[in-house]
Amino acid sequence: MALAKEIMGSSLIDKSSFVSMSSKVLFNHSFHQENQFLVKPVLVPLQYGKLSVKRAVRGPVAAISEYLIKANSSSNTVPENAVKFKVRAVVTVRNKHKEDLKETIAKHWDAFADKIGRNVVLELISSEVDPKTKEPKRSKEAVLKDWSKKTNVKAERVHYAAEFLVDSNFGEPGAITVSNKHQKEFFLETITLEGFACDPVHFPCNSWVQSKKDQPAKRIFFSNKPYLPSETPAGLKALREKELKDIRGDGKGERKLSDRIYDFDVYNDLGNPDRGVELTRPKLGGKNIPYPRRCRTGRRPTDTDINAESRVEKPLPMYVPRDEQFEESKQKTFSAGRLKAVLHSLIPSLKATISSENRDFNAFSDIDILYKEGLLLKVGLQDEIWRSLPLPKAVTKIQESSEGLLRYDTPKIISKDKFAWLRDDEFARQALSGVNPVNIERLKIFPPKSNLDPEIYGPQESALKEKHIIGHLNGMSVQEALEENKLFVLDYHDVYLPFLDRINALDGRKAYATRTIFFLTPLGTLKPIAIELSLPSVRPNSQSKRVVTPSVDATTNWIWQLAKAHVCSNDAGVHQLVNHWLRTHASMEPFILAAHRQMSAMHPIFKLLDPHMRYTLEINALARQSLINADGVIESCFTPGRYCMEISAAAYKNWRFDMEGLPADLIRRGMAVPDPTQPHGLKLLIEDYPYAQDGLLIWSAIENWVRSYVNRYYPNSSLICNDKELQDWYAESINVGHADFKHAEWWPTLNNVDNLVSILTTIIWLASAQHAALNFGQYPYGGYVPNRPPLMRRLVPEENDTEYASFVADPQKYFLSALPSLLQATKYMAVVDTLSTHSPDEEYLGERQQPSIWSGDAEIVESFYEFSAKIRQIEKEIDRRNRDLTLGTDVAQGSYHMNY
Repeated sequence: MALAKEIMGSSLIDKSSFVSMSSKVLFNHSFHQENQFLVKPVLVPLQYGKLSVKRAVRGPVAAISEYLIKANSSSNTVPENAVKFKVRAVVTVRNKHKEDLKETIAKHWDAFADKIGRNVVLELISSEVDPKTKEPKRSKEAVLKDWSKKTNVKAERVHYAAEFLVDSNFGEPGAITVSNKHQKEFFLETITLEGFACDPVHFPCNSWVQSKKDQPAKRIFFSNKPYLPSETPAGLKALREKELKDIRGDGKGERKLSDRIYDFDVYNDLGNPDRGVELTRPKLGGKNIPYPRRCRTGRRPTDTDINAESRVEKPLPMYVPRDEQFEESKQKTFSAGRLKAVLHSLIPSLKATISSENRDFNAFSDIDILYKEGLLLKVGLQDEIWRSLPLPKAVTKIQESSEGLLRYDTPKIISKDKFAWLRDDEFARQALSGVNPVNIERLKIFPPKSNLDPEIYGPQESALKEKHIIGHLNGMSVQEALEENKLFVLDYHDVYLPFLDRINALDGRKAYATRTIFFLTPLGTLKPIAIELSLPSVRPNSQSKRVVTPSVDATTNWIWQLAKAHVCSNDAGVHQLVNHWLRTHASMEPFILAAHRQMSAMHPIFKLLDPHMRYTLEINALARQSLINADGVIESCFTPGRYCMEISAAAYKNWRFDMEGLPADLIRRGMAVPDPTQPHGLKLLIEDYPYAQDGLLIWSAIENWVRSYVNRYYPNSSLICNDKELQDWYAESINVGHADFKHAEWWPTLNNVDNLVSILTTIIWLASAQHAALNFGQYPYGGYVPNRPPLMRRLVPEENDTEYASFVADPQKYFLSALPSLLQATKYMAVVDTLSTHSPDEEYLGERQQPSIWSGDAEIVESFYEFSAKIRQIEKEIDRRNRDLTLGTDVAQGSYHMNY
């Protein structure tokens, strides 16, 4: 506490050392895997035991020294007979790295206008009310000094000074209004005040301030002191309500890019019916197809369908509230990612168009060439396009020719053992510690049974029989194996079967609904022992199911490999459409929209959630524009094609928020049982389950941090029940954001400390560690297409099929022809490479943008540093596990345990 009080009350703050770690959990989402809640380095204080150094305040440190220290030596003590005294402010503005010509002209015009009085004006507002006027006490307006003089400063952050004149009985400052009379917006990072008895007073702003011509109202920024609604000082109550009203908007009209309005809408902008019936897509959200809500843009309807919203196609930006747009460093990374996608998908498309060639891989060596030698791209007549791209950064241009060489990074799955992906033990290992370790379940009954309507989809019984697996159970009977928790399953039967007729009618797409049975060996590892491949019933009460078991000869080996490839293709689709997109992106958006609409920036719970909400809306908007839209990269790269989002929506019917936390999910899947004698209160049924082992450490750290935070502000449950903003946030998240499930009985009730802790821990977990585990391994595992083919083009041949002879004649060639083509593979590799990219400005678990001033509560700041230290300890433990050879070898990561 002494340290934190020193931090909060000190004006001279030295920078402390931070180190970047190898284990990673990101605060927020980014479509790059994991975080979002992501797999990324944790930044924590170098000394996390007894901290003796003063904590860093990013941004205004130098400016405080430059402008305030010497100036305040005479103003901090106010004579008793003084009526007015001066207060100095340091305003930190973040510059853009790059400006276009229009922005440069506007900047110089603003510098000129600033000299003649069109400047940035600030007004200080007290927490107290003037007893005479019954209005908040206000300072005289102050102008930001030296704007014109610092126009050409190239530093990332520029510090300006302002000087307020206030009454000696002004009270504690609680808010600042900012009016931008320039032409151009600017990014306001922080404002720091000195001169008050309580100084310094910090205002973490981190927001774009628009010109008055775009947004006439003054911007309101509150100090970092948190207040529950009932505790709001009298001078700030009206401002608190006004700010929330402005953010909600009125639900009318089309949003401008400069707006900061948060509102809800359905997914009615994925299709583009004006361009053709083949690009029509159903509306997601509502009675017919339940789905979470997304951020409203208010665009006009399409000409063809009044219920479909018109689209904004790249490179034009989709609307998200201004502060949700990527900061420049993130934009830079995403632009580089988009550039990669252009180079990896557009140019191969041009190649295919020019040569009319969309060929298969003829041998595995053809795939290896993509990493070793690169792909020779012939541009020919497209030289203009070629020249318009900054190619030297990404491709090697061949001198004096229109050709270029595109080389992919070698995915980690083949970097140590080129043939590991073919082995059954690696296939099984990835179910526990690959990029999608959240679908494996304990098998509770054998044979497994479908929950689909037998009147529509045929018999519910599986084709799996005891004879298929009895020889792989180490002498146990099937019943014994079930009772001793030795059988596990990856079951995608009910996810895919309702869509197979439509999927298999698509050109070049073939799929099964698969079930894979695994046996837990005495070594504690899984081995696959049977795969069921199901197709829709041809006629009532008929079955189109077959069971494939491990091979006994060369021919059956390739049948087995094809069956595993179809399982991996099922798995890749569920991973991307359900576990990644639906559960960590789409389902989180309503909670984020409602948080901004219903909770003030000064609400302690908003401050807790804030870093975990960063960028999610922008990423989701980009997904609607380019990834999950009609004919977007997801439809073109994954087996379900145009039915991808309908599969995602079908999975949403089984989504339950109360099952999304890690412990509840592990118990639901039968991978753990409650056991109060065990750490975290759970006993894992597979001891070496890295996702669960490592995840539980992180879950517990988050939960303990959240509990200490909640207990600080809600010592009793009545405060939770009576917190209008908190209750409105949760109610709107459910009733509007997840409106199709608003009557579900499984929603936790927000009426006590335990439930609030559980709700908040689940949201933070999904946005950080869970997203990390599901996102950042995509290229390491999926970058080698045979390991996780996103789509399949041929079924597994049977002896009476016409294709069987060609399969027997050359099984390897048939296997490769079933995988994505060269064009499809290179496009997909580009996509997952982009999604797996880390951004330089992402925040990691245990890190905040302004670690010492994000909250004005000294006790909470101290508690946050303890949380950072705990994350550091967990990282060391995960590193230790990764070095433990008794836990096996992870060919993709160089270790068995996944890094978070």
